[in-house]
Amino acid sequence: MKLVTPALIGATLTGAAFSASAQSDFYRRLGPPNAPQGGGAGAVLLAGREYQGSDESRVRLLPSIDYQWSNGVFAGVINGLGYNASTQPDLAYGVRVTADFGRKERRSAALSGLGDIEARPEFGAFFNYSPRRSVMLSSSLRYGSGNEREGLLLDLGAGWSTSLSPNLQFSTSVAMTWANASHLEDYFGVDAAQSLRSGYGVYRPGSGLRDVRLGATLRYRLAPAWGLSASVTQSELLSDAKNSPVVREQGTTSALFTVGYSF
Repeated sequence: MKLVTPALIGATLTGAAFSASAQSDFYRRLGPPNAPQGGGAGAVLLAGREYQGSDESRVRLLPSIDYQWSNGVFAGVINGLGYNASTQPDLAYGVRVTADFGRKERRSAALSGLGDIEARPEFGAFFNYSPRRSVMLSSSLRYGSGNEREGLLLDLGAGWSTSLSPNLQFSTSVAMTWANASHLEDYFGVDAAQSLRSGYGVYRPGSGLRDVRLGATLRYRLAPAWGLSASVTQSELLSDAKNSPVVREQGTTSALFTVGYSF
C-alpha cells in the first residue's frame, strides 16, 4: 500500500457530531487527491455536550478507522459506507450510508419523560468541489433519522486551509444544517404524551435551519504517516430548534483531539 499524508481523522467534524459520535457531517477524502487508495486509523477524544442544546458536558474517547479503495468504495467511522464516483482531484460526489445515533432519555434529567430516539441508518448523497487547492465547498443530504425514519438533513459547508510550516496546517470552516419537521420534532419537539410525562408544554417545531457552526483546526505531522490534530467548533441553534423547551444552551463550544496513522 502507498503511504499518504495523515488522514483527516475527525479533523473536519462540526456541530452536532460532537455530542454523539465521531462521524462527520460531510464526506472527506482520506488522503491527497492523487492517492489512488488509502486509509487511516487512530483515536478521537470528543469534548462536547450530552445532547444538542444541553448545558451538561460529555467527554468520550473513541477509536476511528476509515479506508477508501481505488474503485471509489469507502468504509469507516468518519465517512460511513459509500461510493465516490469522481476520479477528479477537485471534485467528489456519490452516495453513502451513515448513522444517526439517536438519543437516550437517561442521558440527562432534562430529557426525562421524552423517551429514547432510536439509532437509525441514514441514506444520502454528497457533492464536494474545490475551486482551488486551499478552498473546499461541501454538501451532504441525509435521510432516515428519528423514530419514524423520516428525518431529512441538508448540510452545506465551506472550508479554507493554509500551511503554517512544512509540518503544521491551519484550517477554518463554516457550516449549516437545514432539517425537516420530522427530524426537529423528534429532537426538539414535545408531543402530547411527552408533555404529560415530562411536564413540558406541547411544542411542535417546523422545518428550517437547525444550526450554524464555525470551526478551526490545527494539524501537525509527527512523521510521514503519523499526525495530530486539535479542533474547536462554536455551534449556534437557530429558529424553532433554539426555542425548544429541552434546549438549555443555544450556543455551545466543542473540542476534538485526534492522533492518527495513515496507511
